[in-house]
Amino acid sequence: TVMIPPDIAVCADCRHEVTDPGDRRYRYPFTNCTNCGPRFTIIRDVPYDRAQTTMAPFPMCPQCQREYDDPLHRRFHAQPNACPQCGPRVTLCDARGRPVAAEAVDLLRRGAILAVKGLGGFHLAADATNRAAVEELRRRKRREAKPFAVMARDMEAVRRYCRVTPAEEAWLASPQAPIVILPRRPDSPLPDDAIHPGLPTLGVMLPYTPLHFLLFAPGLELLVMTSANISDEPLIIDNQEALTVLREVADYFLLHDRDIFNPCDDSVMQVTALGTPQFMRRARGFVPLGVRLPRAVRPVLAVGAEMKNTFCITRDEQAFLSQHWGDLNHLGNYRRWREAIPRFARMLSVEPEVIAHDLHPDYDSTRWARGQQAGVTLVGVQHHHAHMAAAMAENGLTGEVLGLVCDGTGWGPDGAAWGCEILAGGYQGYRRVGHLHYVPLPGGEVTVRRPYRMAFVYLHQLLGDEAAGAAARLLPDLDQQERQLLVKQLSGRLRGGQTSSCGRLFDAVSALLGVCTAVHYEGQAAAELEAAAAGERGQPSYAFALDHGDCGLLMDVRPMWRELLADVQRGAGVPVVAARFHRTLVEMFAAALGQARDLTGLQRVVLSGGVFHNQILLVELVQELERRGFAVYHHRQVPPGDGGIALGQAVIASEVSG
Repeated sequence: TVMIPPDIAVCADCRHEVTDPGDRRYRYPFTNCTNCGPRFTIIRDVPYDRAQTTMAPFPMCPQCQREYDDPLHRRFHAQPNACPQCGPRVTLCDARGRPVAAEAVDLLRRGAILAVKGLGGFHLAADATNRAAVEELRRRKRREAKPFAVMARDMEAVRRYCRVTPAEEAWLASPQAPIVILPRRPDSPLPDDAIHPGLPTLGVMLPYTPLHFLLFAPGLELLVMTSANISDEPLIIDNQEALTVLREVADYFLLHDRDIFNPCDDSVMQVTALGTPQFMRRARGFVPLGVRLPRAVRPVLAVGAEMKNTFCITRDEQAFLSQHWGDLNHLGNYRRWREAIPRFARMLSVEPEVIAHDLHPDYDSTRWARGQQAGVTLVGVQHHHAHMAAAMAENGLTGEVLGLVCDGTGWGPDGAAWGCEILAGGYQGYRRVGHLHYVPLPGGEVTVRRPYRMAFVYLHQLLGDEAAGAAARLLPDLDQQERQLLVKQLSGRLRGGQTSSCGRLFDAVSALLGVCTAVHYEGQAAAELEAAAAGERGQPSYAFALDHGDCGLLMDVRPMWRELLADVQRGAGVPVVAARFHRTLVEMFAAALGQARDLTGLQRVVLSGGVFHNQILLVELVQELERRGFAVYHHRQVPPGDGGIALGQAVIASEVSG
């Protein structure tokens, strides 16, 4: 069965044509060939022929047709083949949609913000070295703290602003051309606090279309290039929608008349200190490439999680994950997701026999799955079991393993919000061997957005009635009224849930240290705490306890809190305390997995969950576990967070459904 290829970054031959004044495609923004250009984002239906793409309205001129028909030409059967005579065109407009007689690069150099229609959606672009332009973009986009990605003119510009390894350079210059997370140079002249506040890293990509190359000129070598959606809304792909939605955000609009059929955001990844790739977002350049499975599976549609959603469809020995959809509790994202499922299935020529979904009853993906027609088998999959299975599947593992799954939250069968679990099992089932000890989660999502509340929860666990006095000194953002409400909730006078979340533990420590007390994007408190600890390797751990309860092994961090609080009160530096906290988790997890191995006889361990985006924790834990004789596996092809969970759902559902 023919598979649609992903979009491919512009090749060296096409770049040469675009920059050659003697070539007929000189400065043509849509230059492509068989080796590069749009694929997935323009296809409407299979088979992959021009008539089935958004290039259908652009009949090839005689010269392009000759290239297309010539088996010896590099444009032989290049479906998006075009030139200035017959292909799509670019128009520069003002905020009212009126054509402007100016050059986009001149506007960018003068500090303007441009909405640029790209390959899979619109970007907002501004000169990254212009503080005023970046701060204005952040204000207009209502993006208070989340980092902006940047696009560098070339590798030389990347090296000027970031430290980059050969492996990272290879990914930047690859046909997939993802955003790669790099450590910034200490002497970087960028307004770092405006582009990536609180973090020592910068998300960088190279131009991956001719249009992007044409946005650079002397004096303009680094652009903020961020998705043009507002506050987690869907990607904008339509010209009129852009002019309507972004009229108060962009000063000018760089539009073109080739439709985007399949929206697709930029992929985001990093290269770990272990030398392995790790995805934060798997999308452009990789979708719809399949992930090879350990064995053939049934045709399954797995609908994924609520946040950072991707869905997955299986065919034979491969699993095909969709592009990133964002959070499905946003109506626009949910509509796009729902439209994409039948498109993807048709493209793969698959009629799913099984639909897999999360156990959480309030997820939109779960509700949709349960509303599908009779004749399709429904399989509910526990969130952390799916995480474990995803790591197993992409590493080609069968049989049983131990899984350490650390994330923010997942629906637990006991009604608690799970989030730091040691599981034993495989695709057909699991048993919970251990978990982080439960603490209250008063207020649910309110506490997730305000980490200082979680810090008070742990203080109350440790100090009881004395927690209020300690909070008055250590948590200035927690006012008296909110503190009194929390005391009522924690004293049992108001009902609240329980959680074993590792993400909430990171939130609590981050807030107590004053690193991040309120979050503006998911994972902010943990990311900034990791950044605070990065320069203090080699610190000793705090104390912890491993107990055995009715639900198995309990990982207890209350001894850690006593020592951590003592460090804070004696004035130990934030980097030291943050580093000791990270080391405590490494040693506690390794010790707990050692006991789990004694109980189960299993010594293969998979690591999954969004917490493992933390590079200190991932690298040091892998090294510690290998030192103790474990075979350790982690994610390299799909994100460890919820963006990869559909893969695990799919494989589990195939196994348990027959």
